[in-house]
Amino acid sequence: MIEFLVNGESRRVEADPETPLLYVLRNELGLMGARFGCGLGLCGACFVHVDGVSVPSCDTPVWSLEGKSVVTIEGLTPHPVQQAFLDEQAAQCGYCVTGIVMTAAALLERRPHPDEHEVATALDRHLCRCGAQQRMIRAVVKAGTTAAGEGDG
Repeated sequence: MIEFLVNGESRRVEADPETPLLYVLRNELGLMGARFGCGLGLCGACFVHVDGVSVPSCDTPVWSLEGKSVVTIEGLTPHPVQQAFLDEQAAQCGYCVTGIVMTAAALLERRPHPDEHEVATALDRHLCRCGAQQRMIRAVVKAGTTAAGEGDG
């Protein structure tokens, strides 16, 4: 048995220790937000937060999560990045978007006011074939600005 937090809730799963977190999230816990893309941690469709860091769940073995905290897109809501993606129409087909939003949210946690270059660098690992990258970058910059504005005044 492996015990860890998922979206703030303690979960115990019985799985082969080498099972990828993605399979546990989808098949055991019913959380469908993270998607299978490449299975090698290269495309970004499956990214989630582990202890606040955006990681590919497809190549993160479940044994490595003992005592850690996992946040999926289902546990992220509401977040300024999600609203900014809607405002900027940054999600096209939607397949890659959950992983991109997770990475963007992690970026904003450690760098609340990123510029376009910082956002592009952070999202570089993510594969989006729809051509919405510029809108995504604008959305993340906007989310940083929006979140910053909420705390001011």
